[in-house]
Amino acid sequence: MNFQKIALPILGVAVVAIAYRAYGWGGVALAAGGIVMWMLLHFTRMMKVLQGAANRPVGWVDSAVMLHAKLRPGVNLLHVMALTKAIGELLSEKDAQPEVFRWTDGSGSHVTCEFVQGKLVKWTLFRPPVPEEGAAAPAP
Repeated sequence: MNFQKIALPILGVAVVAIAYRAYGWGGVALAAGGIVMWMLLHFTRMMKVLQGAANRPVGWVDSAVMLHAKLRPGVNLLHVMALTKAIGELLSEKDAQPEVFRWTDGSGSHVTCEFVQGKLVKWTLFRPPVPEEGAAAPAP
């Protein structure tokens, strides 16, 4: 089970309890307002990322090589979508673990990312072979 799903609500309750003990109901209002503001900031970020992704083709990225360089283990799918500004092409079964997404650029290069429980665990970059300039072109 995800540690954050348990720890964050417990932390929120603890902050409200400490605020009540220290400042009474005014402290509860201040702590609850801070928690709601934090939640609204995360919701706004998620909506901005999804809004930007809605205007792009599924599985598209400007540069697969740059995306590959910016990825690191443990980032969530929303972070990768913010980097690519697009929803990834789902390669795995829907709602199956691990989730596999692919982002492709204009040159045919693509990055395939594997997410377990929403966190990036591994990714691979594929670059198509570049034909040599000295090689003769095939006759039509």
